[in-house]
Amino acid sequence: MTPTRPCSARLRAVLTALLLAAAGGLAANPPLTAHDIFGLEYADAPALSPDGERVVYVRRTLDAMRDRNRGQLWLIDADGVQQALTPAEGHAGSPAWSPDGTRVAWIGHGGDGDVQLRVLWLDSGRTTALTAGSHAPSDPSWSPDGERIAFRRFVATEAPRIVEPLKPPEGADWAPPARVVEQPVFRVDGQGFLPHGQTQRFVVPADGGPARQLTEGPYPQPGAAAWSTDGQSLVFATNRREDFALERNDTDLVRLDLATLEITPLTDRFGPDNAPAVQPGGDRLAWLGFDDERLGYHNTELYLIDDGEPRSLTADLDRSIDDFAWDAEGKALYVHYSDRGTGVIDRIDLDGTRTRLVSGVGGTTLGRPYASGAFDAGSDRLVFTATTPAHPADLVRADVGRRGVETTRLTRLNAELLDHRELAPVEEFRYRSSLDGLEIQGWVALPPGHDGETALPLILEIHGGPFADYGDRFSMEVQLMAAAGYAVAYLNPRGSTSYGADFANEIHHAYPGDDYQDLIDGVDVLIERGIADPDRLFVTGGSGGGVLTAWIIGTTDRFRAAVVAKPVINWTSFVLTADFTPFFHKYWFPAPPWEAQDEYWRRSPLSRVGNVSTPTMVLTGEADWRTPMWESEQYYQALKLRGIDSVLVRIPEAPHGIAGRPSQLASKIRHILAWFGRYDEKVPDPSSED
Repeated sequence: MTPTRPCSARLRAVLTALLLAAAGGLAANPPLTAHDIFGLEYADAPALSPDGERVVYVRRTLDAMRDRNRGQLWLIDADGVQQALTPAEGHAGSPAWSPDGTRVAWIGHGGDGDVQLRVLWLDSGRTTALTAGSHAPSDPSWSPDGERIAFRRFVATEAPRIVEPLKPPEGADWAPPARVVEQPVFRVDGQGFLPHGQTQRFVVPADGGPARQLTEGPYPQPGAAAWSTDGQSLVFATNRREDFALERNDTDLVRLDLATLEITPLTDRFGPDNAPAVQPGGDRLAWLGFDDERLGYHNTELYLIDDGEPRSLTADLDRSIDDFAWDAEGKALYVHYSDRGTGVIDRIDLDGTRTRLVSGVGGTTLGRPYASGAFDAGSDRLVFTATTPAHPADLVRADVGRRGVETTRLTRLNAELLDHRELAPVEEFRYRSSLDGLEIQGWVALPPGHDGETALPLILEIHGGPFADYGDRFSMEVQLMAAAGYAVAYLNPRGSTSYGADFANEIHHAYPGDDYQDLIDGVDVLIERGIADPDRLFVTGGSGGGVLTAWIIGTTDRFRAAVVAKPVINWTSFVLTADFTPFFHKYWFPAPPWEAQDEYWRRSPLSRVGNVSTPTMVLTGEADWRTPMWESEQYYQALKLRGIDSVLVRIPEAPHGIAGRPSQLASKIRHILAWFGRYDEKVPDPSSED
């Protein structure tokens, strides 16, 4: 390994502030606490007006009384003046401007809980609901003339029956009838058991009136539809395979004629084709997709059809495109992706020429520092969500001119809170894997006010996915761990995204494996630098990070304590019971379990539980259908049978995203810190009220 010392500018700034405070020059701010979670806000889903002068965005707050993430539409005008467009007690999302800039369509409710497609007239503030019914619409898109809005909505069908239910006597209180399952995917994390039916396409008059259903049948139709320039047809993604339930990723683009409802296929290959967008004022079509080779990871590419032949505009990029938008004149496209742990936006001309415009895109996840973010584009103007380790998503405008890119920060949503808290300084570092010299990137957060001399207890925090990435983004979990006195290392070992397809596929059919050594090498680098105390090491991670945490403590006894969060413990039980069973065995393993059981067992952390001596907390949501609770129960019971100090923490009602509600995020972090504090007498136990 050839470690390099990170820049210490932020650390010096913290030390300087502390010295000034000690001298009476200023009052030191307190660190963050779990209560501060409820004070956080962030910007999301920005939408530029057609003239590029105004922005509507979703201002998200964490409602302490209802324990929910709330969304409210806000408008920023050309002078930078902000105003709320929807009530604070409501919920709003997916804003979309009308072509003439006089109205905004959105999905949500005004406090009554009835989520519908709504339109707001900006001149009067009048709002009306365009839809009604029990199933919420999604993905609104305006017709070019502003007279209609296309959207998606679930349409229920009759549930299958094997027998007709008996009729109970009048007034009887019988048990619910049997639930008959015919599809391989019948429950989904965050949704539970799926109702019978399918999402269909609709169009509704923008001034009100009955909606017209455009499609029918069992075929999935993900994402928004794009209007043709003449407003006579819609382009959208669908999967019309007879075996779509087993090959859900194999979507193609189709064109639907609004007069005849005739469907014309536009793409035909094995792999996903999604997110179509028609060139403004033209007939070119752009979309996202890839050729599916059954690898664990594929780069999603940006495609363009002109002259009838599709071509990739990003084949040479070796990064996965998260989102894109046409410029308002249809002369270029903007793409958002993660590059070495940082969200960026590039401009791509129609000949494929690519120019970097901005970085630091993200901040729409609060718990851990994952890639995220949203943007919109006009003519030589962007608006995007921006983040650093010091703040969640704020809005930034970028004006693109001949002299370069000029950025203007439009919001500072957390200034009143974060400007009065001492945050953990975060530094990037890089090192070489001891296995093969592969360069690994990571970040370390230090406790606010750390003197820079004393070695610290270290938490190794491992990301999930496993195909995902951490980066230089805000993370409440990292900040609270550092505020409790720990150095926190979060790394992107092989298998992480944003470093190219080959780097990600280093773990193809080999996970967990060599990524273990990349993580341990990162810990050793921080020990060598004097940052981490080798006798006070702790490890945790969620989902794929939970897999690696269990793998680590089944391989080494270097860590004082571990928290294994929402893990896969037994690959056979996981593949056959998780919500997307048809996917996992095809992409993560060479064969189904009954044909390659040795491979499934070899890679299961349960196979190494006999080596574990580390005190271990297992923490999972009770409504988790991605890594179901029985995965955690298997591990917990195995640890108990071996006499290992262990505890199972079950978060009621929580899906795989444990931190979906503010109190659950606080509970997760406080349980982790309390467990680690129990095995490190030098760190206070934060299990008591903050």
